[in-house]
Parts: sequence; C-alpha cells; structure tokens
Amino acid sequence: MTTRWLTPEEQRAWRAYIAASQLLEDAIDRQLQQEAGMPHLFYSVLANLSEAPGRKLRMTDLAEKLKITRSRLTYAVTRLERDGLVRREDCRWDRRSSLAALTGEGMAVLERTAPGHIEAVRAALFDRLTPEQVGQLEDICTGITRGLQGEGGTGTAAEDVPWRRRSSPCPGPPPG
Repeated sequence: MTTRWLTPEEQRAWRAYIAASQLLEDAIDRQLQQEAGMPHLFYSVLANLSEAPGRKLRMTDLAEKLKITRSRLTYAVTRLERDGLVRREDCRWDRRSSLAALTGEGMAVLERTAPGHIEAVRAALFDRLTPEQVGQLEDICTGITRGLQGEGGTGTAAEDVPWRRRSSPCPGPPPG
C-alpha cells in the first residue's frame, strides 16, 4: 500500500484545524468550569436533555447525539445525577435501556449558564467569521460528520461507530 502523504496545503489546513479545535474546546471548557463548575461534556448532556421531549432521552440515544461512548456517558450522567441535575429512569419499552432525565435543578443550572456559554461560543468562534464562512463551516463539518459516520458510502462503517446501537426509541410504545 502506498502512503498518500498530505500536500503542503493539506498539512497547513490539518494543523490549523487541530490548533483551532483544541483552543476552542479549551476556551469553552474553561468558561463552563468557571461559571458552572462543570466541563463542556456535562453541559452538553444537560443541553441535549433540555431539548428532548419530556426532557428525557434513552442513554444510547444521548450517547449518539453527543458522539461519545456509552461508558463515557454513564460516567457523566453518574456525576450529574450525584449533583441532582439528572436522574435515571427505567425505559418501559426497552428493558435493556435506561433514560436520562433532566431535573428541575438541572434546568435551572442550564438556564443560568446558557447566556455565558453562548457568549463564549460567539466570542471564540462566530465573531471571527463572516456570514459566508459560517455557512462554509457548517457545510464542511456536516460533510466530515457524514463521512465518519458511514453515510454516503465513504469512511467508517456505521456499525463501527462506538455509540451506535440499533434499538427502539423510548419513551413511548414501539410503532405499530
């Protein structure tokens, strides 16, 4: 097999991407630690639950939304549960699964933290881009995501993605 080395342009783009993504994640993480005493992952759990019907999601569905392994999500939910921000519930329609549910206290923390978080995201990313670049960033990231999730016939096979697991949605009865 012949190695397809990066061109000089690709090497510069790759290094710029790595630097930007690490600095962006660090800036967001520091802001959330200072204002809410939690890392970005924990905030993302709360935010995703706040947008779900009934403020609940099956753990496997939440792991897929967050693009993390189920074991990493279990750790995060355990910590959030200990702090009273999330609770676990049995899934009535899939006995193998459990639900993560946002508590009232979790929603209150999210509502207090969201304005500072959004301002940090805006200052670190969107204030540095033109409207055209925002659209390009979305297109680029969407293409990368689809490829890495096995969509479109290239990249990783869908079953190789660690957070993927086929099962019925919950809560609610199975269709039909």
